[in-house]
Amino acid sequence: MPDVLQDLDGTLVLMCASDGPPLGDERAATDVIGEGMYQGAAWVAVPVARFTDDFFRLRTRVAGDIVQKFANYRLKLAVVGDITSYTEASTALRDFVRESNRGTQLCFVPDTEAFRARLASPGGRPGGPLA
Repeated sequence: MPDVLQDLDGTLVLMCASDGPPLGDERAATDVIGEGMYQGAAWVAVPVARFTDDFFRLRTRVAGDIVQKFANYRLKLAVVGDITSYTEASTALRDFVRESNRGTQLCFVPDTEAFRARLASPGGRPGGPLA
């Protein structure tokens, strides 16, 4: 299944397929960013299955490098899926997820419908817009 551009409540989102190449470094992120920019997306929604385990181990710096790459290109990232097993094992990751969900660059959502609801809510999130 290919990546697909969707309009979610007025926001263009590149919805990445779960069976695509893994995102485990900046190079892989650059490929996804390039596709998102080419398609005119404001957000890229990537299923949890596409991320390597190192993304969820903050000490590896993979998450920071990937998120920074998205920020450099002014493209926002949504991590879509259940990450409970990772957050239960790491207080630092749990804190990172909570802080990310307060911001506007990165969000973690359990499913596409939660992401859609987040984009549609007034302001997108408590305290500011997502779009």
